[in-house]
Amino acid sequence: MGCVSTAETGRRAETVDTEAGPARITWLPAENAKNARLVLALGHGAGGGIETRDLRALAAALPAHGVTVALVEQPWRVAGKKIAPAPKTLDTGWRGLWPALTAAGLPVVAGGRSAGARVACRTAAELGAHAVLALSFPLHPSPSSQLRSSRGDPIGKPEKSRKDELLGCGVPTLVVQGGHDPFGRPAEFPPGKYEITEVPYGDHGFAVPKKSGLTEDQAMEILTAAVTAWLSTLV
Repeated sequence: MGCVSTAETGRRAETVDTEAGPARITWLPAENAKNARLVLALGHGAGGGIETRDLRALAAALPAHGVTVALVEQPWRVAGKKIAPAPKTLDTGWRGLWPALTAAGLPVVAGGRSAGARVACRTAAELGAHAVLALSFPLHPSPSSQLRSSRGDPIGKPEKSRKDELLGCGVPTLVVQGGHDPFGRPAEFPPGKYEITEVPYGDHGFAVPKKSGLTEDQAMEILTAAVTAWLSTLV
């Protein structure tokens, strides 16, 4: 385990050994350490790292509100691999990071986007997460990923819904979903003991079309405001 610090608002990177290989946590501490209320751990998706617009926006906004943000890079990303491993391996990496996330003694909210949201949901109860933040939760595969015949008809059975992962969290949960997310629009989500906030017109990465009238900054303001308000109710 090792740390590398920078002068940028106390930002530092920590390497953590897990059974799935070395992982990395980039810490963005709460601006006033004495007033730190909780840690928000954010894992990335299967198609990218911690540089996505939603994770960057939260990392920039939340430290001013007493939240330490921990951007988590799974071992496969740290190793430079292009394809994410099976969910079981992702869960193993997340479990291995957990002691580092809880070391400060603060409540830890498990979070992530897409595949990272699924990991947070699957492991929340066993790890004792205070709550779960699920960004762009992939309720089902994108329609474009369904195998089709030459006529465009679906071939085989579509993958089972991941709703059980979301509904089985067992802790307070907020879902933030793009209004046009092909992996599950807000209206498709089942009833359950969780909250959901919609980013209008947003796709799976919360990008919004120019014709929507929303800018990317405005979309991120919707996201960060919703998360900030929800976190304030937890502690």
